[in-house]
Amino acid sequence: MGIFGRERIEAKTDDQIVAMRAAGLVVGRCLELCQREARDGMTTKALDTLAETFIRDNSAVPSFLGYHGFTGSLCTSVNEEIVHGIPGERVLREGDLLSIDCGAIVDGWHGDAAISMIVGGREAGRPEDLALIDATEDSMWAGIAALAVGQSLYAVGAAVEDSVTAAAARDAREYGIVEDYVGHGIGREMHMDPQVPNYRVSGRGPKVTSGTTVAIEPMVTLGPEANHVLADDWTVVTDSGARASHWENTVAATSRGLWVLTALDGGQARLAAAGAAYAPLG
Repeated sequence: MGIFGRERIEAKTDDQIVAMRAAGLVVGRCLELCQREARDGMTTKALDTLAETFIRDNSAVPSFLGYHGFTGSLCTSVNEEIVHGIPGERVLREGDLLSIDCGAIVDGWHGDAAISMIVGGREAGRPEDLALIDATEDSMWAGIAALAVGQSLYAVGAAVEDSVTAAAARDAREYGIVEDYVGHGIGREMHMDPQVPNYRVSGRGPKVTSGTTVAIEPMVTLGPEANHVLADDWTVVTDSGARASHWENTVAATSRGLWVLTALDGGQARLAAAGAAYAPLG
């Protein structure tokens, strides 16, 4: 990827965006399945196997499996794990904060999205974890709503940061925005220019053009955002052991408005609530 402010935004045609929607729907439905099936006593590897089967049964290919040697079809990050958790023998327990990141390829086009949830349902979650999950999801939608043709891409990160800051004040908690990992362009490759920071960046930044497709993915911690990578060279954890939440959607911006390619409703409900134009294609 390029340096902030010197990145190329590759515009997609309407037909290409429609093709990406097919991959996005596989991802969205896979995450829906994982959220429904994740339960106390299940290993993260069992959840990953379920996801891989679903993806392949829907004529898609997992984006993550084999990517730079990654061994899962999902990233399963539990509690203090922020992102890139490798599915394995870890057993999920009721009350765990689980972030699930999923990617799929259909006819060469990628979709990429993530959710955070409480194993056992919201009723099993600690109040601070529920607040963190909601604050992170809200910040993602604030960032999505700020994506607009003709405007700076950096408006996304500014909106994410403002949303997290407001949530911290409302919840009387310290939230940290992870700055080491950012969103990205997406299309024929999973990770492309431009980088999409989840925080305010100085400078004008690249301008959003009609046909821009990006993955917007804030990661927020319950406390300081300081983090490190475990010896497996993948799993990112908080230094303090505090819990973290990760949300992501793949979004297309056109001159007509926004289409959230990995949201089952295309983002219609949350975009309407934010006053952003919902513009599905096809």
